[in-house]
Amino acid sequence: MKAAQVLLNSHGHGLAVDGDFGPGTDAATRDFQNAEGLSVDGIIGPNTWRALVSGGGSGGSDEKLTHSQAASMFTSAGIAWSSSGNCSDRHTRTCTSFDQLRRTSAEGVIALKRASGCSVHITGGTETGHASGTYSHWNGYKIDFAPYSCVSSYITNTFTYLGRRSDGAALYRAGTGDVYAREGSHWDATYHG
Repeated sequence: MKAAQVLLNSHGHGLAVDGDFGPGTDAATRDFQNAEGLSVDGIIGPNTWRALVSGGGSGGSDEKLTHSQAASMFTSAGIAWSSSGNCSDRHTRTCTSFDQLRRTSAEGVIALKRASGCSVHITGGTETGHASGTYSHWNGYKIDFAPYSCVSSYITNTFTYLGRRSDGAALYRAGTGDVYAREGSHWDATYHG
């Protein structure tokens, strides 16, 4: 909820960032939804979240980005990235590629950076070598980033703890439904948007 309050404030509302969805946050949410032409229900669901992050309308989509489009979005948001192979070829496992990344996934990382105020450093994108599945890196749903103390603290103190995955990774779910798994050397984020 604190992330939503921060984003509502970035759109001109003066809310206390306390994580409480009280009357002020409800009114600000409804006002924002009305101004953006969204369904006015006071609920910060996927469409409202995307509009808060992107700054307009119904926001993101399943649009797939090129590496350069996503890289430009990340650069503009002050998000860094690296690859062990110093490359961006999607078909090379040591690269970090954003080719075919879903726009909503890119917007999810940007929203995390804005809401947390933390540095975010991406270490994995859509390149080959990750686990397969519908909500996979290859299909543009997942991004890995470094477990810097600021962002780790934000995730563990703001999002809902879900328990541990079968591999032992601690799982946290944001109010948007996005899931963050604390894997050994990084955070593995799944953006369902």
